[in-house]
Amino acid sequence: MIEDLRAGRVPQIDCDMVPAFSPEALQGNGYVGPDYLQVIAQSLSVADIPTVERAIRAIDQGDLAWLGFKAVYDPAVAVCNTDNEVTKKYGDVGSADGQPLLFFCNDAKEVVASREYSPRDLFQMKDVTRGPSMHNQQFPGLMWLSVPLHTAVTVWLLGASDVASHLADLCVRTGFRVKVLDYDPAYLNEERFPGVERYLLSGDTFADLEKYAAAPEDYVCVLTRGHMFDPESCVWAVRHNVHYVGMMGCKGKNNTVYDLVTSRGVTDEQWESIKRPIGLKFGAKTPIELAISIVAELIDVRYVQRYSEEARLKHDQGLGLA
Repeated sequence: MIEDLRAGRVPQIDCDMVPAFSPEALQGNGYVGPDYLQVIAQSLSVADIPTVERAIRAIDQGDLAWLGFKAVYDPAVAVCNTDNEVTKKYGDVGSADGQPLLFFCNDAKEVVASREYSPRDLFQMKDVTRGPSMHNQQFPGLMWLSVPLHTAVTVWLLGASDVASHLADLCVRTGFRVKVLDYDPAYLNEERFPGVERYLLSGDTFADLEKYAAAPEDYVCVLTRGHMFDPESCVWAVRHNVHYVGMMGCKGKNNTVYDLVTSRGVTDEQWESIKRPIGLKFGAKTPIELAISIVAELIDVRYVQRYSEEARLKHDQGLGLA
């Protein structure tokens, strides 16, 4: 992008670079479509280079940061819309102008952009840290979208169970990278696990699991069908010292798994590090309900992992939770 801008060329930006503008992400959106990326690209100039450079530095440093996009579909309305008696007051001006904008924002709420922005703009720009689109329905005339500059957390789903099928979809929707492993192609297939990485184990056991390696920052969900290969999965997860590992199952089954994993060298300390049962407890019973409870827990684990205690306290205070 920088080379193109310096040369006076329109930089190439596509949906692979900015998934928030993909047809899937914007499905049903009556205001902005994937082709708006070209509008943004054509609006860029050398003045936007510092924004791109700040994004590159954030990537290199592994910061929690986002590259944001202001998409304007009605310039006059975008500038003139105002707050009402419910919303916090940001002055008498809506957006600073009716033009698209590329900007940078990180979790410290540092904002970099090529043009002046209004107080309302700043409020919207900071909210990209909440996801690819936030508060887009609040003010007419424009939308705010973003792409994270940090690496997505990898979640390993060990077992192609019904719970895993629902969980894979929820994990993708909430910004995780998903890898699913099983030995049966009748369960591990594109129809049940679309758009994720699938690894078919050979034979009819999980013995091939040892051919794969997880990173220390990864999460592992042990969800083998009928719990038949939970012991192998737990041993694999703790041996790779992953950040989080959780396993489904009742107390009686877990006691059996305990005997099997400790016989294979897993210590009591490692066993206690496995979340049992996996997921937040709120009465979930069906596969989709259990998947919701699990992804909620993964989101919470990721939140604690990524943000400092000070940042979490500030966030919780803002929500009235602390």
